[in-house]
Amino acid sequence: MDLVPALNEPLERPLKSVLGPATAKVMAEHLGLHTVGDLLHHYPRRYEERGQLTHLADLPMDEHVTVVAQVADARLHSFASAKAPRGKGQRLEVTITDGSGRLQLVFFGSGVHKPHKELLPGTRAMFSGKVSVFNRRLQLAHPAYELLRADTEESVESWAGALIPLYPATAKMESWKIGKAIQTVLPDARDAVDPLPDSLREGRGLVSLPEALLKIHRPHTKADIADARARLKWDEAFVLQVALARRRHADAQLPAVPRRPAPDGLLTAFDARLPFTLTEGQQKVSKEIFDDLATDHPMHRLLQGEVGSGKTLVALRAMLAVVDAGGQAALLAPTEVLAQQHHRSVVEMMGDLAEGGMLGGSELATKVVLLTGSMGAAARRQALLDLVTGEAGIVIGTHALIEDKVQFHDLGLVVVDEQHRFGVEQRDALRGKGKQPPHLLVMTATPIPRTVAMTVFGDLETSVLDQLPAGRSPIASHVVPAADKPHFLARAWERVREEVAAGHQAYVVCPRIGDDGDEPADAKKAGRGKSAEDEAEKRPPLAVLEVAEQLAKGPLSGLTVEVLHGRMHPDDKDAVMRRFAAGDTDVLVATTVIEVGVNVPNATAMVIMDADRFGVSQLHQLRGRVGRGSAPGLCLLVSEMPEASAARQRLTAVATTLDGFELSRIDLEQRREGDVLGQAQSGARTSLRVLAVIEDEEVIAEARQEAVAVVAADPELSAYPGLRTALDALLDEEREQYLEKG
Repeated sequence: MDLVPALNEPLERPLKSVLGPATAKVMAEHLGLHTVGDLLHHYPRRYEERGQLTHLADLPMDEHVTVVAQVADARLHSFASAKAPRGKGQRLEVTITDGSGRLQLVFFGSGVHKPHKELLPGTRAMFSGKVSVFNRRLQLAHPAYELLRADTEESVESWAGALIPLYPATAKMESWKIGKAIQTVLPDARDAVDPLPDSLREGRGLVSLPEALLKIHRPHTKADIADARARLKWDEAFVLQVALARRRHADAQLPAVPRRPAPDGLLTAFDARLPFTLTEGQQKVSKEIFDDLATDHPMHRLLQGEVGSGKTLVALRAMLAVVDAGGQAALLAPTEVLAQQHHRSVVEMMGDLAEGGMLGGSELATKVVLLTGSMGAAARRQALLDLVTGEAGIVIGTHALIEDKVQFHDLGLVVVDEQHRFGVEQRDALRGKGKQPPHLLVMTATPIPRTVAMTVFGDLETSVLDQLPAGRSPIASHVVPAADKPHFLARAWERVREEVAAGHQAYVVCPRIGDDGDEPADAKKAGRGKSAEDEAEKRPPLAVLEVAEQLAKGPLSGLTVEVLHGRMHPDDKDAVMRRFAAGDTDVLVATTVIEVGVNVPNATAMVIMDADRFGVSQLHQLRGRVGRGSAPGLCLLVSEMPEASAARQRLTAVATTLDGFELSRIDLEQRREGDVLGQAQSGARTSLRVLAVIEDEEVIAEARQEAVAVVAADPELSAYPGLRTALDALLDEEREQYLEKG
């Protein structure tokens, strides 16, 4: 966030006299720091109290560490080697201590001379290097070090105060070198223009930005750090919320065609055929959507719904309302399987109302077309023609809908399913297809904690469907500890047979496909062990093709078992799903292609193999595929992880609650929120440095209120030059990251 010209200075120039171009190059390439402002916003990860060493027992293997300690002992040894055959090889062994433990440092060859002179017993220093093991003892080989002398003026100045900042560092650039560089440019922090309006800052008792930067990089007390962090959190939350508020404000200024359904049109005819009444939640959310559609600026709404809460029905009614009003509606799905599934279920729900222009179609009917990347040329040509002539009122498709060739007669509404798979830019590309900006409805079945919704989808109004439709059954979930209790796994397959015997069907989900195209790296990544004893994590994840074969020959012999995965030809995938939906297949062994939107009410059981390899939200999504009819659902989470492991605790959390919002909080707490935020946008959201989305809920909510007030009063921010500069920097970063992702 480079705030003024002084802070926009490239690092090479101001630092040339001190660090030179080589250091600036390392900072740019390895830490992404290009300007003085970037460097000032590279905050310490934590602080060492002077003389306190990271507990030696806790030193992580193979990680880069920085420790502060005193030299206890230093010995120079000679040895013979290939390079020094006459016993002239030299090895310096230095033992350092912090009073609670000891650590050995080793230096070899010509590298021993300087440390031999400097690292005398009693000397205190900061040491940095990679922790390794030699002769069953922890050691740092050739660590970089910085002597802590209290006698020279520079040391007193550099290390004043008891707190030593430790920065996110790399092997090429140690923490204290970054610290030294920051001390060099710290005087420039006085020029930082404050993005927060004075009234806001004073009203909340926050320190100024220059003061916050000084305190975070050179704190004298822990209170200094707390003051600085509180202030810098507000910067991040507020600038981001202003960006979103301006986006909402700009969207509200755009013209749109109001779309009000005809009194006795398609929507009325559709509602009259529904075999059930809408839930209160569906009625309330539908009203919010219809009110938005009736205005002359575009709707921008996020529809969050628990798995199986009937979001698709709400979205379909909105689409029918727009068709009624003479427009077209497009539904964008993240995968071909999901697009085909949506197309099938929409056509089924609409019956002859989906047969526009066909014999036997209702006079109110419209045409519902499917458009995906793998369609044949003739079908694709016909679909494109139906869109441009307006013959098709509803189109359902994958990102193929965004292509330049696709043109609409009058696009009135865009519905995006599973928003976290599409970036803002893709959303905008589809919106650009309308003569005037179309209305936008974004759906997600991944419940999102309120603060994440405010941070990631802050440019959208939010509606929540948290009520399950009548007739939906509860889902019982259990963890099956396959390694501790193998008979539990045998019982799981018996339960599947019992469900099939009762006339139902089952899913078995595996993390991997298992054909030659499987990426071994993927298996390695998924199977990376958290600790040495976790044998379960060392083998590759279970694969669909292998598991299907074992089940068909073994515990599920005699049942019809089929497979479904992402690398099958789209027509084959569609055929498998049709057979399963028709009840011709007893058990479907699949990857996560069935995660969202697949709706087979007769499927009552799901067994998830290697469940510990999936995320919490993903497990919740998968589980939502069963219990969709009147019979109760059963979800069995199979894992070989030991009972005390974090992975098992995560599975127990999933088994004990069906509340997706609660699970999404657990998920977010366990993962770096950058993963969650980065998935949802083009990348700028991962630029949060001190703001933690779950912990700082209040800051985000208050920042949003303040941002809305500021933008409403002054949309151009003409009275806030510092805020404009900070905003430009944030949006530059967003654009840059989007371009990098292509």
